[in-house]
Parts: sequence; C-alpha cells; structure tokens
Amino acid sequence: MSLSPELASDRRIMLIPLDEPLLRDLLATAVAEAEPAEVMPEPVEGAGWSPEVREAFLRFHLTRSLSAAPVERTYAVVVDGTVAGAARLAPLEEGEGAAESSLVEGGVWLGRAYRGSGIGKAVLRELVHGAKAFGAARLRTRTTRENTSALHLLGALEGVERAESGSEVVFTVHL
Repeated sequence: MSLSPELASDRRIMLIPLDEPLLRDLLATAVAEAEPAEVMPEPVEGAGWSPEVREAFLRFHLTRSLSAAPVERTYAVVVDGTVAGAARLAPLEEGEGAAESSLVEGGVWLGRAYRGSGIGKAVLRELVHGAKAFGAARLRTRTTRENTSALHLLGALEGVERAESGSEVVFTVHL
C-alpha cells in the first residue's frame, strides 16, 4: 500500500514502507527522541536505551514487519527528509476482536521534537485511509489514560468509539 504525502504546518510528511536502512534511522530517532516504553509495545529488561533494548527494538521490527511473512505494515514517518517516528497497520485475525467485520489495528509514535505540530493528525488521517485500502471496516488504536495528546487526537476522529479498561483506552473508528 502506498500512502500519499501530507502537509501539516508547512512540513512535508511522508509515510514510507519500512526497510532495513530506514529501520536503522528509526532506531536513531527513537534513541534520541523517545523513551523505550513510548515506542515498544513489550517491556524489555534494561535501563534506557541499553544495547539489549536497542537490539530488542530492531528484532521487534525485523520479525513483525520485515520478515518473510510480516504480521503488520510499518511505515517510517519522514518529515522534511528526516525520520520522525513510525506508523503501523496490522490486520487482526479472528478471535482478536475481528468477529463482526474486518478490523485493523493502527499505531503511531513520534519523536518529542515532532509532537504537537499537526504531524500526528496528518499521519492518523493517512492510517484511516490505509485501513480503508486494506478493506477494513474498523480501525482500532490503543493508548493510556496518561497520554493526553493521543486521547485528544483520537477522540476528535469522526465515527470513533472509546472504551476504557484499567489504564488502557481503546478507540475504534468505524470506516
């Protein structure tokens, strides 16, 4: 799937399918602009961006989106020619919440320097278009109650339902 370039705050924003060279740039952005817990779904032993945590980050993307049988599509969020974060779309299998209609899970993270400037909104809009291109009827995203920026951004989507469970907040967009 090819996602089109978007403009936000007079910046050129592109979603480029992740490959190994972009993965190295993505890791560099993560180390410089985020904490491991902000960009990795599973806790990793070690403090900060230790060599073990860096290797786990690479391994995660290599096995999930760059393997011979990827389980999700990951895109580098490129702003004005620099990798600023990542976006992903993962079709969910039956039994993972996809019973009534096709469901795609999406996610976005941006480095600190890129937050709050409209980039997240542009990327989220492209993920909605991408989920439709997959033939999905719904797009699900997750965040925590503490992530007020994501709560505001996701809550503003048209046709969204919000559900809370513990500290997790799940948004489902009907496409």
